[in-house]
Amino acid sequence: MVSTFGSLATAYSGLAAARAGIDVTGQNIANAGTAGYTRQRVSQSSIPAAQTGFMRGTAALAGQGVSVDGIARLASLTLDAGVRVASGSSAYADARATALGALEDGLHEPGDDGLSAKLDAFWSSWGDLSSHPDDPGAASAVIGAATTVASALASGSKAIDAQWTTVRGTVAGQVQQLNDAASQVADLNGRIRTALASGGNANELLDQRDQLTQQIASLAGGTVRQNTDGTVDVLIGGNAIVQGTDARSVALGGGQRMADGAAVTLTWTSGSAGAVALSGGSIGGNLSLLAPATANGTGGALAEASASYDQVATKLATAVNAVHATGTAPTGTTGAPFFSLTAGVPAAQGLAVVPTDASGLATRNAAGELDDSFADALSRLGAATDGADRSWATFVAGVGSASRSAASESTLTGLALTNARTQQQSSAGVDLDEENVNLLSYQHAYQGAARVLTAVDEMLDTIINRTGIVGRG
Repeated sequence: MVSTFGSLATAYSGLAAARAGIDVTGQNIANAGTAGYTRQRVSQSSIPAAQTGFMRGTAALAGQGVSVDGIARLASLTLDAGVRVASGSSAYADARATALGALEDGLHEPGDDGLSAKLDAFWSSWGDLSSHPDDPGAASAVIGAATTVASALASGSKAIDAQWTTVRGTVAGQVQQLNDAASQVADLNGRIRTALASGGNANELLDQRDQLTQQIASLAGGTVRQNTDGTVDVLIGGNAIVQGTDARSVALGGGQRMADGAAVTLTWTSGSAGAVALSGGSIGGNLSLLAPATANGTGGALAEASASYDQVATKLATAVNAVHATGTAPTGTTGAPFFSLTAGVPAAQGLAVVPTDASGLATRNAAGELDDSFADALSRLGAATDGADRSWATFVAGVGSASRSAASESTLTGLALTNARTQQQSSAGVDLDEENVNLLSYQHAYQGAARVLTAVDEMLDTIINRTGIVGRG
């Protein structure tokens, strides 16, 4: 005969399972707005009927209730990996798009504040002087226009220097964030391993670790490798920055200023792996911007931009000085330069106007007579196919093209990241409508189990307290 007391245990297991379901559902609802939270579900299984010897009356026995086996975390390793890959690509593209966009904005082209307009005004002032070579006002206009051009080149070059320094400072901060995140992942690895080994629940710790690994992926394009003991290894540039409970660190080295002409490098502070080669993440994107200029123009965007400024300044000074030196100033000086370049500084920042007034301009021939041919020749230098104007136009077009390409890449990778996150959330995110349905389901299950418990209790009361009472007089 099957003990009726066994039915009490069966009913109680139903109560316990429903209560666990309500608790987990409440946890999901409470964290519906928590960033990085992964929804959870109670894992349960039925308890089979006890296997006994010969049973009199029937061999069809009911099971012994339900077992709560654990609390499952509804994450997808595949979708999580997709988010990390998309994060690294998006952060890399964003870093480049932001810097190139700022570089393009700083050119002020096209517009009155752009160098093109100032060069046009400079060449036009020479044309006016050729019409009135003896006019002090026209001479002052030439010197003023030239000073404006030199100032524009200097301020633009200095702005690029400042942007380079800012980007390097940003990378230094990001490297610190990377090292901190790696240390935290290693610490969480140890705590998760301990919790799982003792049969505990590490779901919230896993959520924290996933957020950190995604941060590492966003910073350095990191990838994650799962281990059987619940820990993970995190790799950047093909080498582990986190391995179990051990974390390595990286350091930023190389050039401190763009003028150094040295590459900014990311290296391991321990081991023999040497430099860290990054192809993703915001650190990788910024390091690509900080690379020094090359002879073929394929170096870092900022250093190449600075080199282009210097090229324009050098071409401008060379072309103008060559023509100006063929004329004679009112003081009788022949061969005097119009522009000078200060040694030891970038050409764009060292360009200066030599004449201070009309007496320093070549407006006369060797005989000392007024001659408009020199000013006229100077006014036509702006149309030269290999002159400063053409170099500047080519540079501006290149920056604009690079900026548009970077912005497009940023948009595409951003959409890919949004799509990856949407897929991840469809699996791991909390749906309040679904949780409310689950809550009602567990509530009804709890009520049903309580009814069963009450019914069994009444049965036992009848057996224990009422058996034999019938017929007593």
